[in-house]
Amino acid sequence: MQLTQFTDYSLRVLIYLARLPESGQATISEIADYHKISRNHLVKVVNKLATEGFILTIRGKGGGLKLGRPAHTIGVGEVVRVTETNMDLVECFNMKSNQCCIAKACVLKAQLYEARRAFMMVLDKYTLADAAVMRKTFSQDLERDAPAALAE
Repeated sequence: MQLTQFTDYSLRVLIYLARLPESGQATISEIADYHKISRNHLVKVVNKLATEGFILTIRGKGGGLKLGRPAHTIGVGEVVRVTETNMDLVECFNMKSNQCCIAKACVLKAQLYEARRAFMMVLDKYTLADAAVMRKTFSQDLERDAPAALAE
C-alpha cells in the first residue's frame, strides 16, 4: 500500500508543527522551504488540515500555523483516513466500479481487507506526538539545518 503525496505532506506539516515549542507557530513558506516542496501543494494540504481541525491558521501580521489539538490527541491513523481519498487496494474493493469477473469467488479480497485493516490498526496505535520524536542522529541533523524555532 502506498500513501498519496497529499497524505505524506499532511503528516510532514503536522510533524513539523508538533516539534515546535508549545507557543510556536510556522508559516506555510517556512515548512515548504524546509521540506523542499511546493508552497502551492502545501496550501491545499493546510486547508484540509485546518478544515478537519488538525491545525489552526492565524491570519495577519505575525500569523502562521499551529496544531489545533495537542499532538498526543491526533492519531496517525486518523490523519491517514482523513487525507487518503481512496484506500481501495484492488478494483474489487470498490463496488461501484468493480469489473473483476472472479470477485464473488475470490478469497484474495478478504485477505487484502485483513491486510488493510492490520495496516490501519498499526497506525491507530500511534499519535502525532509519537511520530514527532526523531532518532537522535536525525534529530541533531534536523536541529542543525532547521529554523531556530525547531531547534528549541
